[in-house]
Amino acid sequence: MIHTSLIFDIKRYSINDGPGIRVTVFFKGCPLKCDWCHNPESQSGKKQKLYSFSKCIGCGACVGICPENALFMEDNGNIVTDNSLCTLCGKCAKVCPTKAIEMSGRKETVESIMKAIRKETVQMDTSGGGVTFSGGEPLQHPEMLKDLLKVCGEEGIHRAVDTSGFASTELMMEVACETDLFLYDLKLMNSEKHRQFTGVPNELILDNLQKLADEGKNIIIRVPLIEGVNTDEENFVQLTAFISGLPENARVVNLLPYHSIASVKYTKLGEVYDEGIMRAPDTERIEYLLNMLLNAGIKASVGG
Repeated sequence: MIHTSLIFDIKRYSINDGPGIRVTVFFKGCPLKCDWCHNPESQSGKKQKLYSFSKCIGCGACVGICPENALFMEDNGNIVTDNSLCTLCGKCAKVCPTKAIEMSGRKETVESIMKAIRKETVQMDTSGGGVTFSGGEPLQHPEMLKDLLKVCGEEGIHRAVDTSGFASTELMMEVACETDLFLYDLKLMNSEKHRQFTGVPNELILDNLQKLADEGKNIIIRVPLIEGVNTDEENFVQLTAFISGLPENARVVNLLPYHSIASVKYTKLGEVYDEGIMRAPDTERIEYLLNMLLNAGIKASVGG
C-alpha cells in the first residue's frame, strides 16, 4: 500500500532541529492546541488557505479563476472567501502573483518526500546532519512515519523525531526502534495546567518520556519558556527533579524562550491570536532557570 500524508512544509538547511544541517519534514495535524503554538497551520489535519491582505495588490486574478465563485473583492481590495463554497482546490494560490494567498497542506508519498531528502544528502553527510520529522505531530501519521524512518535508516540517514509525546506507548516504542534521536517537548509538570494551556493532560507524555529514557534512547528535552505559564519556581523545581531522575541519555535540555512572531500566521488563517498572560521571560529569569538545571547536573542550553 502507498501511504500518503498531509505535509505543510519540507524545510531544507535546517539547523535548529537536531545536530548538523538537516531536512525537516512538517506533518499536518496535532492532538494538542498550545496557546503559544508558533505553527498554527500545523494544528488542523486538513488542508487550509492562508491570506495576507498586506501582500494583496487587488489584481483579482484569484476571483476570476475560482471554479466555485467562492471569492469576491471588497471595496477596500480585501479578498473574502465564502468557506461554504470553497473546495480548497488551490487554484487561487497558484495564480496569485504576490503569494498573498497560500495553501497549507499537500499530499505527499514516501517516495516524493525521500526524493526531496536525497537532494540534501551531501550537506547532511558533511555536517553530521540528517532528517527531522516534525509537525504538528508526526505520530499522528504512524504508517507514513514508520515507512520514512525505515527507508532513511536503510540509506544511512540520521533520523530525529520531534514529538509532543502525546501518543500511545505502543506506537511510541515502535517508532523508537527506527529513531536515532527524539526531540521531546516538555511544557508543564502540573497536569491540570497542562490541559489548560494545551488542551490535553500530561500523564501519558511523562510516562512515554520515562519509557523512552529507560530504553536508552537519545533524547533532547525541549522546554518552551513562557512567563505566566511555566517559568514559576514550582514548575521548574518539579521539572528539574523529574529530569534529574532520568537516565543520562535523557538529561539533555534545550530551553526555548517564548516569542509572539507567529501572530501574523493566525491573522492569515483568519484567527485571532490572544496572547493573554503569556510573555517572554527576561534575561535574568532565563539565566536563573538555566542555572537551576545546570546545578542539578543536567546538560542544558538556551535556544536553537
